[in-house]
Amino acid sequence: MAVAASTQGVPLSGLPATRNLSAVRAWLYILAALVIAMIAIGGATRLTGSGLSITEWKPVTGAIPPLSEQGWMAEFEKYRQIPQYELVNKGMTLSEFKFIYAWEWGHRQLGRLIGLVFFLPLIFFWLRGTIKGRFALTLLGIGALGGLQGAVGWIMVASGLEPGMTAVAPIKLALHLTIASIILACLVWVAAGLKDRSETVLQEPRNGAAPKILVALVLLQIALGGLVAGSKAGLTYNTWPLMDGDLVPPASILFSVKPFIENFVDNLALVQFNHRMVAYAIVAFALWHAWDMRSKAPSSKAARRATALAGLGLAQMALGIATLLFVVPLWAGLAHQIFAMIVLAMAVVHARVSGWVKT
Repeated sequence: MAVAASTQGVPLSGLPATRNLSAVRAWLYILAALVIAMIAIGGATRLTGSGLSITEWKPVTGAIPPLSEQGWMAEFEKYRQIPQYELVNKGMTLSEFKFIYAWEWGHRQLGRLIGLVFFLPLIFFWLRGTIKGRFALTLLGIGALGGLQGAVGWIMVASGLEPGMTAVAPIKLALHLTIASIILACLVWVAAGLKDRSETVLQEPRNGAAPKILVALVLLQIALGGLVAGSKAGLTYNTWPLMDGDLVPPASILFSVKPFIENFVDNLALVQFNHRMVAYAIVAFALWHAWDMRSKAPSSKAARRATALAGLGLAQMALGIATLLFVVPLWAGLAHQIFAMIVLAMAVVHARVSGWVKT
């Protein structure tokens, strides 16, 4: 068995093998933590119905909230022109508007902060020569994803400002959440690859493609969860393990929407059913992977990581069931979303470290 690692223990070309990259690794993990915070605040913004409170996209001047009563009234008047106010929040007071405005403003402000925390250290490390070549291009690619995420976020909000809309389009919310999750996965993948293992001899069993399959499944489940959140499918079929008395609802319910393809976004029964089924698949696959690793090398780090990942998957499924049974209270909805990011981060670390071992 040979270890596929460079002098620094990093199989990523373009890294300067003679430099200590611990500061870069810490920076990337800080960014990952900020992304998780961003996702958490985004979830709170959605669950409190605050996402449409700011009706304009001003990346620079929008960083300053209203500073006078006249400014607040002007913002409130803009909100009163959109369908959500007329159909859901008619009669809302200025104080109530300030509450929902604060959530959306905080969400956007954290996005600006993440941009600064990303680009300023990136420039610093680049000028010092700590990062260069393909590694620098990889980080720039992650930065480009962040820019795309900001644009998708506004497109999502704009969809909720259309006539007759009281919330954002589910598929755009799912896309927004998925891109954020991919950014998190990229940050963790790169950071985990920077750990110095030059003096470590890894004696781990063959992992195969299982760790990467788990990452793909978790990302798919997060996207499906975004559809559940966007369509509010969690507010119906609030029983488990059955849905309205059936483990598998009849096709007349699952595919009742025309045209057929729209069932996967607009049919609440199918949207929730898909989320349930992929959850079962992830837990089953994670348990099998943990058993496989432990049967090959019970005391190996790979076996411990796989076991921990299976445990996290079970805990996340239990939290999802509780969220459903309690009809999506704020605390449960937020916990479920944040824990999904923890599961994703753990799966990415496992896949990244497992990639260093060749048999």
